[in-house]
Amino acid sequence: MKPEHKPVSIQIIMSLSFTAVAVILMLFLSFLLYSQFENRSREISREASEQLLSQTVISLEDYLRNMRRVSDSMYYAVIKRKDLADEDLREEMDILYEANKDKLVSIACYYSETGELAGACPISAVKDSVSVKDQTWFIQAEEEVENFHFSLPHVQNLFNDPSQRYNWVISLSRSVDLTRDGAAMRGVLLVDMNYSSIVHLLDQVNTDLTGGYVYLMDADGKLIYHPRKSLIRMGEVKENNLLAVSYGDQSTEEVFEGKRRMVAVKTVGYTGWKLVRVVPMEAFRSGMITTRYLMIILVAVSLLVIILTNRVLSDRITMPLRKLNESVASWEAGNMYPDIYIGGSLEVEHLGRTLASTVEQSRQLMDDIVVEQEEKRKSELEALQSQINPHFLYNTLDSILWMIQGERYDDAVYMIKQLASLFRISLSRGKTIISIGDELKHAQNYVNIQRIRYKNRFEVSFDVDPGMYSCCIVKLVLQPILENAIYYGMEYMDDGEGRIKVCGHREGDNLVLEVTDNGPGMPEEAAARLLTGEEREHAKGSGVGLINVHNRIRLRFGDQYGLSCVAHPDEGMTVRICLPGIPYNKENCSMLEAGRRGQV
Repeated sequence: MKPEHKPVSIQIIMSLSFTAVAVILMLFLSFLLYSQFENRSREISREASEQLLSQTVISLEDYLRNMRRVSDSMYYAVIKRKDLADEDLREEMDILYEANKDKLVSIACYYSETGELAGACPISAVKDSVSVKDQTWFIQAEEEVENFHFSLPHVQNLFNDPSQRYNWVISLSRSVDLTRDGAAMRGVLLVDMNYSSIVHLLDQVNTDLTGGYVYLMDADGKLIYHPRKSLIRMGEVKENNLLAVSYGDQSTEEVFEGKRRMVAVKTVGYTGWKLVRVVPMEAFRSGMITTRYLMIILVAVSLLVIILTNRVLSDRITMPLRKLNESVASWEAGNMYPDIYIGGSLEVEHLGRTLASTVEQSRQLMDDIVVEQEEKRKSELEALQSQINPHFLYNTLDSILWMIQGERYDDAVYMIKQLASLFRISLSRGKTIISIGDELKHAQNYVNIQRIRYKNRFEVSFDVDPGMYSCCIVKLVLQPILENAIYYGMEYMDDGEGRIKVCGHREGDNLVLEVTDNGPGMPEEAAARLLTGEEREHAKGSGVGLINVHNRIRLRFGDQYGLSCVAHPDEGMTVRICLPGIPYNKENCSMLEAGRRGQV
């Protein structure tokens, strides 16, 4: 009996089929794109190498062109115009040297027949042991009088340098016509260029390269510069320069010491030198661009598989999330008692329970905020209702009446203006947050009225940093404190002896206002109880009290702000107000009025 055939689900068949197709397609596309990319990478690298060489050659030619200009300037502007029998070349050489001393080591001119020095800069003391006529640059200039000649790097030791410094140079020599006693004769002009300038230029090029290196050789293949020249001299490293000198100005692939590499060559004008860039072929295959392309292919194939499988799984997976989202949308619409869905997988069920708990906590928090706002409004209303002591208002109006009857009209008008300004700022259009500048004006109006009532028995001074004027404060903070200072500190003072000082300054991000009087003060224990409600002010006070002011500041700005009292018997008292440095503007005022101090 044949074993019963167990059917395979269509889901497995589709998965296997699409997986096989995807794998075959991925392999085919990977091979095709990799081949195209490798070829394109070689072309880009070849173009980049040639462009780099062109730019570097331009910099070298510009440097060498400057040296030729120095040589031409010395020859055509100086040597051709002077008779060396009675004229010196030193001054013009010094000028040229100073103008190009960052690139030059020396300038010198010699008579061809004798090798005698006609002029030199910056050092003109020639070594006795050196024969100029045996120097390679001298011989080349004599043999080819129409050309410029650039030597290989060498140490210049023609002159007696007191500092014993002998620089590596590349010598530019040429044959020139000299005049002496009216007779024409041949000479050789030598311009020694600083070899370190060329080294620095090519070192910088090699530093900026991400793969391979650049070196410089003369027309015979002798190395002028190589980043590993010292290792080549010691035989530890080899270079294929003798073969590279035969390459034209193009890019060539070669095998050197068993490794394939691309060699790009560019000839430097004026000299016949060749600049060579070498890039190992491994650099083409190890770049990040190749990896990036492969990753894109893998992602594309993965996305294809995900899209096919997602249609089967998405409905089952997202159904609980859709129901949970509908619950959140109901909550967002303003329903404070939404039916939060709890079900689905373990994670979705946990999320639903957490969201339900969050909704409950938010609802409870909103209830607490409503209660807190209501209590705050009641406290502010109580402070607003009791901000003007009826006894103070009665005495002020009585004083105004007395002034009018005594025909002191100017004083009466002044009192009425001060009282009107006092009421205007006190009301503040129903606002509880005003600027410190307005609060100081209110305090000054109040003090001006009290000083007249008390017949100038005391003096009040204000010393507040003007930078604080445009910051926020709860209104009616200074008046109750000044009122207590007047009633308890100034009442028994003789005329002119009372002193009250209002000062303000910044302490970091906070603002500090201080009201100090020189009244009788009180014991420290009693001052400490003023802000706890255990110590009440005298009935003649405003009725607002320090504890009320303290609580209103904390309610608006936080528990870290408010009042503190420092008192000493017979020495007076200081009430210190600490506030946050919040700029006074419409946005901040609205948030503080609404009780959202955490958003300011």
